[in-house]
Amino acid sequence: MKKSVVLVSLVLSGALLAGCAQSTLTGTSYSRGEARSAQSVQYGRVESVVPVVIEGRTDGIVGAGTGAVIGGVAGSNIGGGSGQTLATVLGAVAGGIAGQRAEEMISRRQGLEITVRLDNGNVVSVVQEVDNNQSFGVGQRVRVLGQGSTMRVTY
Repeated sequence: MKKSVVLVSLVLSGALLAGCAQSTLTGTSYSRGEARSAQSVQYGRVESVVPVVIEGRTDGIVGAGTGAVIGGVAGSNIGGGSGQTLATVLGAVAGGIAGQRAEEMISRRQGLEITVRLDNGNVVSVVQEVDNNQSFGVGQRVRVLGQGSTMRVTY
């Protein structure tokens, strides 16, 4: 019985980590839906670059679900009868909360708020994930690509 609990916990922990993986939010990454879609292009100069934190996912069910299953399985091995049932429920609830928090921390990203004065005089601010292949400095000439409400800053 103990070996099966360990095996289930390992499998579900792997699922948690895989489920927390998210696509990047850099200026050079595109979703599948953005590929082959027209974007408006504007040029401007960077006015400021501020480091920010992009919060992790809290709407996913992977972290909470995986944590609840692991907690429930662990709780089911405690006691017997109604005590075991209570431990299973409490383990599932506690595991779900812990799993959701873990998912948020794992999917948190370092970002930049890049403020650009466009050539037409308008000022826009875009938050995107830090891209190790691109860095932006005040006064640098950049492109601002847009499609609907989505914008990105790139060279």
